[in-house]
Amino acid sequence: MEVWQQIILTVLSSVLASSGLWAYITKRLEKKDVKTEMLVGLAHDRILFLGMHYVDRGFITQDEYENLHDYLYVPYEKLGGNGSAKRVMMEVDKLPIKKSTYEKEEIDNEYE
Repeated sequence: MEVWQQIILTVLSSVLASSGLWAYITKRLEKKDVKTEMLVGLAHDRILFLGMHYVDRGFITQDEYENLHDYLYVPYEKLGGNGSAKRVMMEVDKLPIKKSTYEKEEIDNEYE
């Protein structure tokens, strides 16, 4: 093996074995974990707030359901969310789905 290859191998080995590199990588991974925890927490809060609002109201519109389920609950569940949001979603799934008033107004205005 030539001298320059030995030098490059030594430098690469030193960098990979250094504690500074591993500390940096660990810190980066921790930041991602904290961000994930924050997103899960925010999604959890929003799912419970909206879900209980819809349950108290007694119905949900199609748009509201898609927003709650597809854009909040499904990603929340993929990130490892817990069972309390699942219980709220199970209650929301039992609600009757009504057309949104926005769609009705749009149709009424179309025929005037």
